Amino acid sequence: MLIVAVVGILLARSYYGNRNRLVDPRIVSARELYEGYNEYARTGNYLRIFALLDTIEKIYRSIPHYEESFELGVLENNRAAALLTIALYRDSIPESSNPLNELASDTLVQMASFHIHEAIRLYDQWNTTYSGLNRDEIREHIKPEFLQGLEPLDMVLREKYLETRTEEIEEALTENQRRLSVCCTNLGLVHRYRGEYIEAAEQYKKAIELWDRNLDAENNLNKLLNKPLRKRNFIQRMFPPSKKTSTNN
Repeated sequence: MLIVAVVGILLARSYYGNRNRLVDPRIVSARELYEGYNEYARTGNYLRIFALLDTIEKIYRSIPHYEESFELGVLENNRAAALLTIALYRDSIPESSNPLNELASDTLVQMASFHIHEAIRLYDQWNTTYSGLNRDEIREHIKPEFLQGLEPLDMVLREKYLETRTEEIEEALTENQRRLSVCCTNLGLVHRYRGEYIEAAEQYKKAIELWDRNLDAENNLNKLLNKPLRKRNFIQRMFPPSKKTSTNN
């Protein structure tokens, strides 16, 4: 069985693990909506998954600061993961939960490839824009655009929202390494589906280089090389990698 990497939980954990911070009120609804993603993924309700991702994307794209943000990269790779899952396991998915049942698997994989590359573009663009900047520099860089639309709010409150967003961008620069690793894992699945085994292996190796605790990539590579799969040990199951310790810098 092929392993499809899903990254949605990274976004939810990232944001909801720090409720004491003041989050931009314009995108709170998007983050609340994301709380339903894992349940839809667990139950295989792809009709709800695609509708949810579309709604969240509309919220982000309605605000200039978020139009090309790393959050959209997460959405793109989640779409890709859902498309790959349908393409690979469509026989086990009820038609009522699959809005793309009429599309051929080859078409679904092609669509997944597009979304993976779009996610990679967004992450790379984000990294290029903010890598090397310290917190104060990030804050000043985003301030003019970020504050657009928040003018009716109290100035102190606006500054607090700005500070939270600056912290999120700092965290994203670290977390994007792992997110790119997940993209490479999914891209490896695309190549493997097409019978491009050398290219698939290259993507799995790249994924491991980006994040050396990417067990999905490692086991997909092991499948190609006819090696035994590696299971998570007890400690790894009890204490999954956190976003601050799992990135291979």
